[in-house]
Amino acid sequence: MKYMSICYINFLCLFSLSFLMVIMSLIFIMNDLVIFFEWEVISINTTSILMTLLFDWKSLVFMGFVLFISSLVILYSNYYMEGDININRFIYLVFMFVVSMMFLIISPNMISILLGWDGLGLISYCLVIYYQNVKSYNAGMLTALSNRVGDISLLFSISWMLNFGSWNYIFILDYYKMDYNMMVIMFLVLLAAFTKSAQIPFSSWLPAAMAAPTPVSALVHSSTLVTAGVYLLIRFSPCFNASLFYILMFFSTVTMFMAGLGANFEYDLKKIIALSTLSQLGLMMSILGLGYFNLAFFHLLMHALFKALLFMCAGVIIHCMKDSQDIRYMGGLSLQMPFVSSCLMVSNFSLCGMPFLAGFYSKDLLLDISSMSYLNFFSFILLYLSTGLTVCYSFRLFYYVMCGDFNLSPFFFLDEKNNNMVYSMLLLLLCVVFGGSTFSWLLFPEPMLIMLPLHLKMMVILVSLLGMLVGYLMSMMNLYSMLYSINFMFGFHFSGSMWFMPYMTTYGTSYYPLYLGFNSFKVCDMGWSEYFGGQGLYYSLMLMSKINYLLQFNSLKMFLTMFILLFMFFTFVGLISL
Repeated sequence: MKYMSICYINFLCLFSLSFLMVIMSLIFIMNDLVIFFEWEVISINTTSILMTLLFDWKSLVFMGFVLFISSLVILYSNYYMEGDININRFIYLVFMFVVSMMFLIISPNMISILLGWDGLGLISYCLVIYYQNVKSYNAGMLTALSNRVGDISLLFSISWMLNFGSWNYIFILDYYKMDYNMMVIMFLVLLAAFTKSAQIPFSSWLPAAMAAPTPVSALVHSSTLVTAGVYLLIRFSPCFNASLFYILMFFSTVTMFMAGLGANFEYDLKKIIALSTLSQLGLMMSILGLGYFNLAFFHLLMHALFKALLFMCAGVIIHCMKDSQDIRYMGGLSLQMPFVSSCLMVSNFSLCGMPFLAGFYSKDLLLDISSMSYLNFFSFILLYLSTGLTVCYSFRLFYYVMCGDFNLSPFFFLDEKNNNMVYSMLLLLLCVVFGGSTFSWLLFPEPMLIMLPLHLKMMVILVSLLGMLVGYLMSMMNLYSMLYSINFMFGFHFSGSMWFMPYMTTYGTSYYPLYLGFNSFKVCDMGWSEYFGGQGLYYSLMLMSKINYLLQFNSLKMFLTMFILLFMFFTFVGLISL
């Protein structure tokens, strides 16, 4: 009861706070309010260290979503982590994680942003290695070191902002828009956002972070860690220029395509959902690259809802299947777990953009606006291909998990009757069904009418139906089917391993430095430096001690020899002096 009370207390506190934040955000939207709280901590010469808090409708809505999802995750963890003796520690870590995200959201100051940013990185490392095995340790180290690149770029941006005399970036965005110093800061911020939101070439840590417990994945991959980079770019949006837009558009569309392609070759349930998160992050970044920051923020909110529900459903399935995550062992779960299967498919259809669910209101609008915008052919093709791939892996997952026969064991009982799990998933289910329309009416008070030709308007439906068909055909393959992957092994391995990115970021970054260190150790420490250094000095001293020993030995021959040599030496010196 002690651990349950901790879960319930945290749930009630966070849930009530989330309700308060959403109500306040509605008041701020209707009255167009922005409130700053500023506290000067210390002043050194002309530079002041200020603790500033920014409250506007974006920060309040985002905080409401983060607190709502985290409260449901903590309630859900009471069921999922019930066998863990360290659930107390787990709940504290999740709470600290949420507090770090709050710091990041309400900070218009680079110093306090760094506090939240580093807090997210540190606590995510602690949560990834929570299960304490070699795989978790490796995944945690990859996560931490990948995010350290972004932390270093933020530190550089903080030092560069000393040129402005203040770290409150929110006041100087419009004034220094075309300044060279601001362009350097924006590039550093873009690099930090790429690492935290796992864009190419920093994508490999996102599937590796699935070593964390599933409630952590539901929180991290929906509204906190991976969305921090997107949110930071939304805050810095007034300073974007054309070159940054091009960089953002290129890398985000390639990331979106790579993640969607890799998810179709994956059999781990959690990694499929993680790659879909990576694909949606690429979509958010691509819309930022087009300049529609409010639309990217809207999709960020809607994605948080259905992705948290998707991870919760995956966690219940994994928990009931005794920690088996391979979708090839699943099948027929719609008959044995009807409620979880219903929630899974609602969130999955929302991810695909099925009409009138939460994902439809953001994804359909984003694709229509991208068709209307000035967009090159490369990005346009990748955007629609990635949309088709999203539907493809979603229907592949549906046929593997829901249809057919149960493939793990004939004597297996799947239980989904737990109140904490049902209530948390039911609340998220209602938000996924009704949240998209509600928040689209609230955040966009003016109706948008997008006029497109018929072929562009039908393009979304066409690629969705094509992706649905390909996903069905991929799920219907049997062991006796012709295995094309054997004939095209390199291409299939390339596509299924995120374009060899995990190998490049692990072996690629560690092999050559270790190889160089081994050669330098062999050539220098055990080679010339050893010959002229320690061993050379040792042999020289040994030789000199042997000579000294011979000189000090009481031998008549030695004394006579030394006498004759000294006599000849002094005689020679005397002759020269004459």
